[in-house]
Amino acid sequence: MFRNIAITFANCFKIPELKSRIWFTAKILLVCRLIAFIRIPGLSGDALSKFFSDKSHNGGGGLMGMYNLFAGGAHERGAIGTLGIMPYISATIIIQLLTAVWPRLSKLAREEGGRTKIIQYSRFLTVIICLIQGAVFAIGFENPEKIYGQGMDRLILFSDNHIWWFVIQAVLLMTTASMLLMWLGEQITERGIGNGVSLIITIGIVARLPQMVTGLGDMFLTPESGYHVMGTGLLLVILLAAVIAGVIAITQAQRKIPVQYAQRAVGRKMYAGGTSFMPLKVNYAGVMPIIFAQSILLFPQKIFLILGDHFKIALFNDIAVYLNEGGVMYLALYSLMILFFSYFWVATQFNELQIADDLKKNGGYIPGVRPGQGTSDYLHKAMSRITLAGAVFLTVIATIPIIMYKQLGVPYAVSTFFGGTSILITVGVLLDTMRQVESHLMMRHYDGFLKKGRIRGRF
Repeated sequence: MFRNIAITFANCFKIPELKSRIWFTAKILLVCRLIAFIRIPGLSGDALSKFFSDKSHNGGGGLMGMYNLFAGGAHERGAIGTLGIMPYISATIIIQLLTAVWPRLSKLAREEGGRTKIIQYSRFLTVIICLIQGAVFAIGFENPEKIYGQGMDRLILFSDNHIWWFVIQAVLLMTTASMLLMWLGEQITERGIGNGVSLIITIGIVARLPQMVTGLGDMFLTPESGYHVMGTGLLLVILLAAVIAGVIAITQAQRKIPVQYAQRAVGRKMYAGGTSFMPLKVNYAGVMPIIFAQSILLFPQKIFLILGDHFKIALFNDIAVYLNEGGVMYLALYSLMILFFSYFWVATQFNELQIADDLKKNGGYIPGVRPGQGTSDYLHKAMSRITLAGAVFLTVIATIPIIMYKQLGVPYAVSTFFGGTSILITVGVLLDTMRQVESHLMMRHYDGFLKKGRIRGRF
């Protein structure tokens, strides 16, 4: 199998267009990684690196640790790419949710050229989010105990007389870097291979692979390592392979709803009927429920902790302890919120009424189901059932890394590769990129990654 994959990769560079797209994508991703290493002038990056290094052995750093993960490690270095591509992702999600509930945006999305305007709105919103988040981070660097916790010294190297200059330049640099990443992502999508924004996030996650290898080495490659310890390491490798296989299976899983099209006449043209199918993805919500659940659960624990310290109420402190990441109450709430947001995302993004209406207009129908409202009810019931399977799968994948580093003592840098957002994003993006590469190979009569990789015809 590995030989076939190697032959297929070699074939990729025999097609001039695909070769240029691959090299273009690689060069842009290299620039994105450089942005994650160029430090903000006047900021103590060493202190931040030490903070995240300590937190990675004691729970991952909470909200800052999650943000640092999506920023490709730029935050822990105090780099200009601290904001990463996340402001653009946040703006896109906000616009998507508004499109589902705001009739004016919903109407605009269906108009010709409406998608272009919505993308422009997302870009404008990205600038606003960058300025707000950049200001929060810049001010937080002056008072690090507010966002990083106690024990953090001042991170700004400028004197108090020039603090305003640091804040302005830091906000401008972080905003510019984030907008540059957004533009580079769009360039990859247009002129490269794969989804640019997703690839930028993925390359940041994959860049942490050396930390995982080092963490595994620290766990098992010690003078005291015996057969028991090495056996545990082998079990972890098997578990990682099983998790990746499960993620691939669920990511690609879909229910095919048969659709029959009747013969119809449009003007003077007669369109013949036919049979097709409508794919309903099992994991329709993707990684969004996990991100929503993680983001929301971080705030109650902080709020109860602040209230307990301020009002000296022991009950609030006890609740904050129970809501610590890895606790039984946290895992229970985390699982319930993933289930809820899985259905919430499907309810806002999957419009069965519009689908049923489009089928009826185009002369299509599901065999055995009445067109119109009957089709809508059928799709709603089918989507609800498969969403449950996808939500349960997301819950299992999301809780694996938490259990591993909280209950089993596995380092955070290692456990994040065994589930959660990291593995879901990485596998999903790589599968999408492989599909695009295969489409280019098939156009030139080459086999895909799972074939023999031989040339079947001239091009």
